[in-house]
This record gives sequence, structure tokens and C-alpha cells, in this order.
Amino acid sequence: MSDLRPTGTGTDLDPWLATYAERASGLAASEVRALFAVASRPEVVSLAGGMPYVRAIPRELVAGAIDRMLLTDAPAALQYGSGQGLPRLREHIVEVMAEEGIAASPDDVVTTTGSQQAIDLVTKLFIDPGDVILAEGPSYVGALGVFKSYQARVVHLPMDADGLVPEVLEAAILEQRSLGRTVKFLYTIPTFHNPAGTTLSAERRPRIVETCRRLGVLIVEDNPYGLLWFDEAPPKPLQTLNPEGVVYLGSFSKTFAPGFRVGWAVAPHAIREKLVLATESAILSPSSFNHHLISEYLETVDWRAQISRFRDVYRERRDAMLAALGRYLPNLTWNEPNGGFYVWVGLPEELHSKQMLPRAVRELVAYTPGTGFYADGSGGREMRLSFCYPTPADIEVGIQRLATVVNGELELVRAFAGTVSLAPRRDDRAVGAPPPDLR
Repeated sequence: MSDLRPTGTGTDLDPWLATYAERASGLAASEVRALFAVASRPEVVSLAGGMPYVRAIPRELVAGAIDRMLLTDAPAALQYGSGQGLPRLREHIVEVMAEEGIAASPDDVVTTTGSQQAIDLVTKLFIDPGDVILAEGPSYVGALGVFKSYQARVVHLPMDADGLVPEVLEAAILEQRSLGRTVKFLYTIPTFHNPAGTTLSAERRPRIVETCRRLGVLIVEDNPYGLLWFDEAPPKPLQTLNPEGVVYLGSFSKTFAPGFRVGWAVAPHAIREKLVLATESAILSPSSFNHHLISEYLETVDWRAQISRFRDVYRERRDAMLAALGRYLPNLTWNEPNGGFYVWVGLPEELHSKQMLPRAVRELVAYTPGTGFYADGSGGREMRLSFCYPTPADIEVGIQRLATVVNGELELVRAFAGTVSLAPRRDDRAVGAPPPDLR
């Protein structure tokens, strides 16, 4: 074994390093996941993780669904299932998607272990090392980890308050092709974006879809938050504009509970068949138990009313966070999301969100640095604050503690540099944190 160990690289801790496949070099802990151990400490107010507030689901609803499922479907629920997913559940998924205007049939649906597995399977099907994936900048950290593991080249596209800019998208596709690179797909979270909280405008959606159709680029639309709107329903998903050019990803993690790990993909026929084969290759079949349980829940519980309750819970928390930011950190910039879980905050030019995090932990508050949401590690002047899990009272305490951190760091900079401006930072690049007029 010693012959396999490169010298001088500290590999005594991992004697198999030299035998890994090249793609394994892309596997690394995300900054969000690395925060969980700290954020789970009871004394820390966590504004970091995007954990749904599952306590908003009455326990008797879940317990009742489990009891009924075990009484009626236990033999099937404990057995292997179809690689595509339980037909009964796929019928319910079609009903759920209809709430957002998607017209599909159960045969169009492929269930996955959360939408995270769907991202992995789509990337596995399409990406060869060096292929280009276009994605918003910032973008979902879980997707970026998948893309890196398959050795994709991620090209970030800037956003403004209305989401992706169609002209920027087209220019990026043409530029990458002029460099001899293959653009495989656009990965986008157009509705209540993670982490930026923005929503692609109704006016831009058909333009984005038409640009990709005309230039032959597949769209992978990730939509875990679409039903969790606060003030008004968002525009219809991109999938409704061109079903043959979009792979649509959904999940029960945000509208029911993430512990069941059930998501799905809706894809054009040929891609769907490949997804089923890829799913069977990866896991043989999804969890029959969870499929039967969620089916029972959707058949016997007023799930629409439960989603409405989630909206009320998250709206209250969003309002608490925006109010606290206005009171304690008025010199920062942030967006006002109409749904989802996140507020995207811009810091003064002098501060760096990742470097500031240790001090935040000492002050018993956690957030996610913006650097985790860019493939190139940029985003140091930005941070993601999650309002989904902490109570409004805890959000108030957390923002107060965060203000202590931000103001303390600014005082340190002033002490060492002599001049520090407390004025809001304007960012004319239109990436990351929205400009001040979006507060």
C-alpha cells in the first residue's frame, strides 16, 4: 500500500488518496453543511441552515397517516418498488404541480430521493468533464457540489431584482461556444431563489425559455419553494412554457417534511427514460415505505391548508427578519423576498462574510457566508440569512447579535485602517446582494 502514497502530501491520513478516481477530487464538504454542528448548539441562534419548520405540521396528521398506511398497505410499503416511483404517488405529484399551472401525467414523473438526487442524476446524464453549466450567481450550494463532482465548468450569470437577464444569458452561451466549450444546460431556481431570494419576472420568463430553445440549451428548473409564496402567487414555472425543453425538479421537503427524502423530476420523454435507468442504477428503487406514507397523507389530509399554514409561518418570520434588519443593521442592503426561506444581505466593502464568521459564532449567531454560493469562491461581501426555522423572537435576538458582529468588525477596520465608511455599499455589477433601493 505504501507504494500508492504520494510523498509530501500528508496522505498518511488517507492511504487511498492515490487510488481515487479523478472526479473524487470534487467531493468536499459544503460551507452550509460544515455549519450544522455549530448551528445546532442550543445557545446559538442559527440563521444559517434552510431547515423547514416541521413543527408547523400537527403530529396527529403524520401519525394518523402512518397508522392508516400500515393497516392497509404494509406488505407493499415494506417491499421493493418501481424505479420510477409508486404510481399512486406520481398521480398525487401531478395534482401538486397543477397548483402552479403545470399540466403533466403520472408517466411524466420520475421520483427521486429528494430533488438533490434529481440534480445529481441529470448532471450524471449530461455532463462530461469540462462541459459548461450556466447558473445564476449566486447559486444553490448543493447543486454546485454536484456540478463540481462531475467536473463541470460552472459559469455564473449575474442577476438583478427581476432575476436572470435574458441578454446576459444569450451572450454567455455565445461566448462559451466561441471558446470551443459545450454548454449542456442552464440550471436555474427562478422562483424564490436559494440563496438570493429573487423571483424571475413574468416578463422575462418567456424570453429566457425562448433564448434556450433557439440556441439549443436545456433548462433544469429547480422549484422547491414555488408554493410557499407570501403576498401573491409567483409566475408560472418555466416548464409550462416549453415542456420539451425543461427538466423540472420538485420536492416534498419544503411543503411536507425533508425527513422523508422524496422529490421528483418531470422531463421530456427521452430524458425521462434515461432518468429511470439512472435511478435504478443508483438505488434500484426509491423507498416504498415513504412513497406509500406520503400518498396516504396527500389522500387523507388537507395538504393545501397545511401549505397555507406554512406560508403564514414563514411570512411572519420573514417580516420579523426584515424589521430587525431595519432596526439594527440599517446600513446594510438586502432584498425583500415574496416567498421561500432566505434574505440575501450585502455587507460594506470593508467586510468579508467568511472571515467574519468565527466572531459571529463567538457571539452565538450563525449565518451562511456568500462564498459558498459561487463556484469560484467569490461572494465575500454577501451572506445568506434564513428565516424559516428560528422563531420571530429568536430572529430578533439573532439579528441583534449579528449587528454586534458587523459593527465590531467595522470598528476593528477603523482602528487599523483609520478610515471606514458606514455608508451602504453600491454594487453596480448587478450580482449578489441587490442594490439599496430593493430594501
